[in-house]
Amino acid sequence: MTLDSFLLDLLEDPVDHGTLLYVPSKDLLFNPRLHIAYEVRDSIPVMLPDESRIVDEEEERSFNDDPDTRLTGLH
Repeated sequence: MTLDSFLLDLLEDPVDHGTLLYVPSKDLLFNPRLHIAYEVRDSIPVMLPDESRIVDEEEERSFNDDPDTRLTGLH
């Protein structure tokens, strides 16, 4: 299940307060500046820094190649 567009417009990274990439096919939000990902569990973004994980370059490329990926925040 994808996240609501209204919610995506409000979300920003809790660490650097920048935009995120939402990757619905992977159920995650990705911060390309810090190379970390936050899970989306049962349509709820888990935006806790302690719950984030490091993303390697190969996985990051797959996010960028996904046509359904979109930016969060008002832009």
